[in-house]
Amino acid sequence: MSTTLELSENALELPDTTKDTCEAMQRFVTEHVIQRSAREDGILTNPRKVYDDEGRYSETVLAHRREIRKASAELGYYTMCVPGELGGGGEGALTYFAAWEAVYRTLGPLYSPVMYDLIAHWASGPSHIWNHVQPSLRERLLPEFMRGEKMMCFAMSEPDAGTDIWNLKTRARRDGAGWRINGVKQWISNGLYADYALVFAITDPDAVAERSGGISAFLVPTSDPGFSTAPIEVVGHIGGHEGILTFEDVWAPDEALVGQEGKGLAIGFEGLALGRLYNCAEAIGTCRWALEKAREYSLVRKTFGKPIAEHQSVLFGLADSATDILSAHLLALHAARTVDSKRGGRAGLLETSAAKLTATNMGCQVMDRVIQLHGGMGVSNETGFIEAWHHVRIGRIADGSDEILRRIIGGGYLKNQLPL
Repeated sequence: MSTTLELSENALELPDTTKDTCEAMQRFVTEHVIQRSAREDGILTNPRKVYDDEGRYSETVLAHRREIRKASAELGYYTMCVPGELGGGGEGALTYFAAWEAVYRTLGPLYSPVMYDLIAHWASGPSHIWNHVQPSLRERLLPEFMRGEKMMCFAMSEPDAGTDIWNLKTRARRDGAGWRINGVKQWISNGLYADYALVFAITDPDAVAERSGGISAFLVPTSDPGFSTAPIEVVGHIGGHEGILTFEDVWAPDEALVGQEGKGLAIGFEGLALGRLYNCAEAIGTCRWALEKAREYSLVRKTFGKPIAEHQSVLFGLADSATDILSAHLLALHAARTVDSKRGGRAGLLETSAAKLTATNMGCQVMDRVIQLHGGMGVSNETGFIEAWHHVRIGRIADGSDEILRRIIGGGYLKNQLPL
C-alpha cells in the first residue's frame, strides 16, 4: 500500500484499533473488490457491463453488490460503526471517517457501484436511525439489514426542495390505521436499488407553514403498490446511483412511522455529521489515490531530457496538492473527534461543515492539477481521473452545498461558536 502523506495520520494519532480497522479494510477491498472485478473481466469498472439498457445496475453487478455486502457484514466491517445497542461494533465518527478514507485511498473512483456495500452508509444501511424505528418493525427487519441482505434509501430531497426543506410537497394523509403517501423524491442515492425507503412527508401543513415541524418519516417497502423509480444520469454516465422516486397512494401502516409524528426532520439532521464526514473521506481518499499516481508518473515521464518532476511547475503543483490534502485531512480528523466527544443531535455541526467545505473544494482543485499533469492521458478513461473529478465535484453539492455550509459556518462565527 502507498505510504504517501503518512504525516496526515501521525499529526493526529489514530487509536490502534482504528489503524487496524483501516488496514483490514484495505485488505478486504483488495481481495473482494479489486481481485473479484479482475477475475470477472472488469465487471465493476466497465460501464457497458455495469449498467443495463435503462441505466440501472445490471443484475450481475447487483449480485456482486449483495455478495460483497454480506461478506463485509459477516466479517464485522459492514456494521462496525452501527451503535452497539443495535448489535453493531459501536465504533464512532473517527473510525467511520478513517475507514472510508482508507477505502477510497485504495480503490479511487473505479469501483463506485460497490462503495456503499463495504461499510454501512448511514443513509442506506443500518445506522443510528434504527433507534427511532418502531420496536416491532425493528425486531423484524434490522437483522436482515445487519447481515447485508437488505438496503434502504434516504428519501428527503425533491425537485423543489433540496436545501429549502420547508418547501417539501410530498404528503402523508391519515387513512384508517395508517397513512397514504403521495409525492416525488429526486436525487435519491441508492433509490433505484433499495428494499426500503425512509421517506419524509408533510403530516401537518400548518406546522410546516410556520416552519415549526409537521414533517414525519416513514419506512416503507419499495415493492409496495404505488412506488416507482427512474434513474438519473449524471456527468455523461450511461447509468446512475441516484434516482427519482414516485409515491402514488403508497400505504404506510402506523408501525412504519419512524420517530414521533411531525418531528421527522430531527432524524434527518442526526445524519448530517456522518454524511459530511463521508464526503470528506471520499474527497481526501480519492485525492491521495490520484496524487500517488501523479507522483509515480512525474518520476518516469520525461520532457526536454529530464523527468517532469524536475520541472518547477510540476513540482510546485505536487507540493500544493500535498499541502491541500494534508490540511483537509487534519481538519476532517478534528471534526470527527469533535462529533465523537459531543455525540447526538447536531454535534460537530460547525466542524463537519468546515471540514466538508474544505475537503470537497480541495478535491476539485487537486484533481484538476492531477489531470493537467498527465496531459492528454489525464482526460482518458484509462486513468480514471475524470471519474474521480466527477465524484469529488458531486461532493460539493451532496449533504449540504458550499453555499449552505458557508451560511452555517458564517453564522456560527458571528455568534462566537466557531472554535478558532
